[in-house]
Amino acid sequence: MPDTAPFYYRMTEGIRITVRPTFLPEQSIPEQRQYVFAYNVRIENTGQQSTQLLSRRWRIHDSIGEDTVVAGDGVVGEQPLLVPGAVHEYQSFCVLKSANGHMEGEYRFVRADTTRFEASIPRFTLTADEWLGSSS
Repeated sequence: MPDTAPFYYRMTEGIRITVRPTFLPEQSIPEQRQYVFAYNVRIENTGQQSTQLLSRRWRIHDSIGEDTVVAGDGVVGEQPLLVPGAVHEYQSFCVLKSANGHMEGEYRFVRADTTRFEASIPRFTLTADEWLGSSS
C-alpha cells in the first residue's frame, strides 16, 4: 500500500488546519462507482486566546460533476475548546462516485472574547488514480 498521501495546510487568524487525505481501496468498489477516502484533520490554535470550534461546512466536488455541501455542528460529534497551543485531531471520510475529486471548506469558531470567525480548510485533492493505475 503506497504511503504518498500529501499534506495540505492553511493558517487563518491563528488557527492552522492540516489535512491528509488517503484513498481506501479495501473499502471501495470501483465497479459500483464507490470510491472511499479518509482524511485526517489537525486543528492547532497558534493564537493568543482560547477558541472553540462551533461548526463546519464542507464543499465536496466529484470529478463526474457532482458537488455536495455538508454542514453541521462541530466535528465528529465534538465542539473542541482549544487553548493557545492546543491541538485537536480527528479522522473522517467521504465517498465519491469517481476516482477523483476535491474538498474544501471552513470551520466556524468563537474566541474567549466572544468574537467569531471562520478558518479556511485548505482545498485538498482526492485521487485513486495511483491505485487504479497499479492494478491490472
